[in-house]
Amino acid sequence: MMQSKGSNSKVSNMVFRTRISSLLISMFAIFASFYVAGRLWQDAQNRVYLIKELDRVTGLGQSAISVDDTLKIIACREQHKTLSALEMDLAIARQEGFTSKRSSDTSAAVSKRKPLVVIGVLTRFGRKNNRDAIRKAWMGSGETLKKMEKEKGVVSRFVIGRSADREDNLDRSIDDENRQTNDFIILDQVEAPGELPKKVKMFFALAADKWDADFYAKVNDDVYVNIDALGATLSSHLDKPRVYIGCMKSGQVFSEPSHKWYEPDWWKFGDKKSYFRHASGEMYVISGALAKFISINRSLLRTYAHDDVSAGSWFIGLDVKHVDEGKFCCSSWSTGLSFFLPLSI
Repeated sequence: MMQSKGSNSKVSNMVFRTRISSLLISMFAIFASFYVAGRLWQDAQNRVYLIKELDRVTGLGQSAISVDDTLKIIACREQHKTLSALEMDLAIARQEGFTSKRSSDTSAAVSKRKPLVVIGVLTRFGRKNNRDAIRKAWMGSGETLKKMEKEKGVVSRFVIGRSADREDNLDRSIDDENRQTNDFIILDQVEAPGELPKKVKMFFALAADKWDADFYAKVNDDVYVNIDALGATLSSHLDKPRVYIGCMKSGQVFSEPSHKWYEPDWWKFGDKKSYFRHASGEMYVISGALAKFISINRSLLRTYAHDDVSAGSWFIGLDVKHVDEGKFCCSSWSTGLSFFLPLSI
């Protein structure tokens, strides 16, 4: 009898403990269900909000963000970085004490002024005489070059590629010249006549990455540029967000491989074989937004046989203002109104 009572007591205790465990597990499962349901509801609300925001940004059924929106996003990121840098500078200044000298503030403001234009002078191996003539005529060197950048907002650099035989005498001569003048943009691509369109594309892309300028210009290394006249005209176009300035022309597309101006993609230009309107290659200018567009899409933008045609093709499908500026044309040389003249070497 005593043994039977003991057994019954143990069984009762086990049943009681099992019921408590089951009750605790049930309560935990209920709380877990409420938690999961709450998180799912919150995630659903977040998805609805994100979908609405996406619809608002992309507009009526658009499947991609526009070029303008892309540039705005880039501008916002750059402004955020600038703001963060300024906050860090302010914190450092508070620790070290502010400089109250007006001359120091003025010189700092001038040195940080946004460039009006970055000019890329496209040059080649064996053209040092041309480069020296340009430095003497309008570009300057050393302190003169820096002064033009600070006072006129004009940055000018020679643009050249690398030899097919890397680090040969051609490369070394350019490196030596650049160590003396510090006025080159040396591209990581082969310097060859057939690579000129790609060379121009890389100049615009790299210049836009390095300088935040209002305009970017391509110039040949055999012309004289009137910097003051160019600056005055470009300033009159600052109100245009996307502008392409030059001596606008169109010309015959040559399909004969033996012709000097042979175009391998001649069949793409229709039965009349005439190029679309584009700026003549001696000199043309694009606004900052277009240079950034080239920088972002450099791997997608194709090139044709000529750099001026290639540049014109990049802007065909964009909302761009084409400005046919007579002062960029060779016909204006005789009138003395041209921005540039043939350079006497």
